[in-house]
Amino acid sequence: MTKLIIAAGTGFLGQVLVNHFKNKFDEIVILTRGKSQLIDGIKYVNWNARTFSGWEKELENASVLINLAGKSVDCRYTQKNRKEILLSRIESTKILNEAVLNCQNPPKHWLNSSTATIYRFSLDKQMDEVDGEIGNDFSINVALSWEKAFFKTETPKTLKTALRTSIVLGKNGGAFIPLKNLAKFGFGGKQGSGNQFVSWIHEEDFAHAIEFIIENKMDGKINVVAPEPVRNTLFMQKLRKTIGSPFGIPLNKTLLEIGSFFIRTETELVLKSRNVIPKRLLENGFQFKFRDIDATFKNLLRK
Repeated sequence: MTKLIIAAGTGFLGQVLVNHFKNKFDEIVILTRGKSQLIDGIKYVNWNARTFSGWEKELENASVLINLAGKSVDCRYTQKNRKEILLSRIESTKILNEAVLNCQNPPKHWLNSSTATIYRFSLDKQMDEVDGEIGNDFSINVALSWEKAFFKTETPKTLKTALRTSIVLGKNGGAFIPLKNLAKFGFGGKQGSGNQFVSWIHEEDFAHAIEFIIENKMDGKINVVAPEPVRNTLFMQKLRKTIGSPFGIPLNKTLLEIGSFFIRTETELVLKSRNVIPKRLLENGFQFKFRDIDATFKNLLRK
């Protein structure tokens, strides 16, 4: 009997994983802030990601636990939001560590969200898991604290993997939708200098990579990104071309500051150069279906 638990599995990435794994596990349980219910054979169990309330019993005999919990970084970095971004990641990871240690038969493998943003801004060096250089700013320090909360509690019976994931491009959610809309309305030019690298991965490759990591019992830190980061100018140009948008007004830093203020987000999300490569996945023989940004956009825009 195989059982998959996805903590915070109702969002975009959770749904990508549910669709991918629904016929590969005998039972799937989603831990959610919503109400406990059964939908299409998937069990939704309420939790608040901070304290025990009965959900922790679900971890008994689980094959795999995937934790996606954490407040979205797509918001203004006010004092209150910064605190929530950090605490939502640390608290959920800590309570899951406790729950795993309390189990008679804990999950065999626990994969915890992390982020490719943990590496410094880089226009030159490609960051892999071995020689990648960690930077120092709010987002990076959140990522470091998150991984520390995950790894510092030893779980002898449970393998642990931190998923340093980049922007996941998908049809029904995540960053692709706002980017596509920008391009449609003529604002699909470069953002800032346009020189910064975008690390990305197609939603199908994201799900397949997770499956590959589980099958190969890979632990430690893994970059879940496509092999070829592309510069923002090229990324936006290819997107315009695929959409059939004849021009794209570039958004300089000042315009981005104004725009991101109105849509309540931060410019860092588009201006940081994430130059990250999936060294461990490639070395272990993972085959990417979407290595190329052109093919990715075509696939995502196909009706």
